[in-house]
Amino acid sequence: MTDNSEATVQLRPGLWATVNKRYPGSMIHKDDYIPLAKLRKPLGEARLSFVSTAGVQPVGIMPFDTVHPIGDYTFRRVPSDAKPADLKIHQLKYPTTGALRDLNVIFPIERLQEFAREGVIGGLTENFFSFIGYNMDAERLERTLAESIAEQVVAECADAVLLAPA
Repeated sequence: MTDNSEATVQLRPGLWATVNKRYPGSMIHKDDYIPLAKLRKPLGEARLSFVSTAGVQPVGIMPFDTVHPIGDYTFRRVPSDAKPADLKIHQLKYPTTGALRDLNVIFPIERLQEFAREGVIGGLTENFFSFIGYNMDAERLERTLAESIAEQVVAECADAVLLAPA
């Protein structure tokens, strides 16, 4: 695509080529163009959701399957009003030392709560969403996990979504 107008600029052109270069054998091909959505209201009025690959979840619920050879294709709802002490990290694929000291390093729940209180954003959805980023079947990731999370974000009436890889 040679058109560089604002309507056709992608956030990370060449992303899949980069993934394939760093992870030989994955051979992910994504030729579909998906335009970035424009925010339809000022950020100070927008309801924000958060989606993370950090593997964070509320204490006391079924943990993610961190040892499955092709990954865990489920997600967990994390109440947006939760305190870090109410949450746990179930993840083996990245070092969690810093996040165990301050969860906001990887899952900025308190910072997002502050932004809502201070009016930087209009508010938060009832839940945030977390899953494990280690998933070796890209088509399954897109077809099941990504679509399921997207449906939940829409159901929570989010105006904007912050996506954060671990």
